[in-house]
Amino acid sequence: MTTYILNVILAVVWVAITGSATLLNFVFGFFLSAAALWVVRGEMATPGYWGRLRRVLSLLALFFKELSLSAYRVAVMVFSPRLDLKPGIFAYPLTVDRDFEITLLANLITLTPGTLSVDVSPDRKTLYVHTLDCSDADATRRDIADGFERKILEAFR
Repeated sequence: MTTYILNVILAVVWVAITGSATLLNFVFGFFLSAAALWVVRGEMATPGYWGRLRRVLSLLALFFKELSLSAYRVAVMVFSPRLDLKPGIFAYPLTVDRDFEITLLANLITLTPGTLSVDVSPDRKTLYVHTLDCSDADATRRDIADGFERKILEAFR
């Protein structure tokens, strides 16, 4: 966590030195300071930060992969001559239990075309998901568990 805070502070210093307080310049400064911190990582002895950063980037890559695949599937469904869809809502048992993790999972599901997070049970153990084609809800549950949920657990625990 200390390395992350130092990374943000160095990015803010970069923004102050360059005199351009834009989001793009801050992001550039963040990556520039991350590269600088990576160079001196042996002196700082914080290997956990780089592993977590790698796992978060892996989650981001999975999201963009799922985004493009599901957008393609939805486009194929929409342009097919026969709309043989079975929309529905299914209950997804949650493995994640922290509010941040549940919110992140629900948002990743909602941002993926063809799926929508509808609600979370009051005990925070079940997420209700609407899909355009709910003909194989078990496969969708497995995809969520083996994809987004597993990557969230790897990145934030």
